[in-house]
Amino acid sequence: MRYIFLLFTLLFTLNAAVVKTPIVTYDEQNNTATISISKIDVGMSGFISHKIAPNHTSILANAVVSAFDKETQTATLQLSRFTGLKNNALPQGEWKIAIGDEAYFAFGYNRALLIAPNEEVYHQVSKSVRIQWIHPDLFATTLSFAGHPTPLKEDFGNFADGTSVGLVFIYLDQKIYMLDIKSFAILSINDAPLVQDSVKLPFYSRVDNIEEAWWGEGSDPMQSYEPHYYELLATYNKQNKKLYEIVKSFDTKYEDILNIFEIKDEL
Repeated sequence: MRYIFLLFTLLFTLNAAVVKTPIVTYDEQNNTATISISKIDVGMSGFISHKIAPNHTSILANAVVSAFDKETQTATLQLSRFTGLKNNALPQGEWKIAIGDEAYFAFGYNRALLIAPNEEVYHQVSKSVRIQWIHPDLFATTLSFAGHPTPLKEDFGNFADGTSVGLVFIYLDQKIYMLDIKSFAILSINDAPLVQDSVKLPFYSRVDNIEEAWWGEGSDPMQSYEPHYYELLATYNKQNKKLYEIVKSFDTKYEDILNIFEIKDEL
């Protein structure tokens, strides 16, 4: 097993360099922009920086790569309100995005959160992937403040805003899913053949109890580890063929989750 896991380690040698490139077109009505770039993954998140004066810039929007054309080497960005700095005392300004503003991606990709079913799997994976791990105790604590013993995508995004974490790794059925923590888009799937003999809900941490809110999505305790995270992955990766085939391989076990995908079986 050590040899197999060594291969897994090599597959996850990460390049944490931030990608920086100027906007070449901007559509204010649809809140989209495009950049010219030789290669980028759909689902990568970042932000748009606007120059307001010499040596002074302001971040104006979040950005997610929604499409990439290999032939034209053009990526389309979906823009939204920037959420990384929440401080009512800071001035908002009235600046607008303009052509030539800088788009930054992979910011925070050198920091990651690991969702694992138990302590043994957590330590095996965290020791094998060279990255700065943010301990799941911190995430469990933020979930307790939110009253969400069942974590939602929004919880991961809020955690990323507060900790500058760019990636989340989720261990499921001897595979590791690496995701952009804000868009929840799958960036890679790799085998991780580890023995899983126990499960701690909602994931391994040293926090014994996550407080529950009175009502609302995420306020009920998680009932089962794998189904919840497969459902999260499917919901935000509806056209991911590899994930679809993995879920389908369990026959009828996750039949309801299969219905989430926007993929049709080939005849």
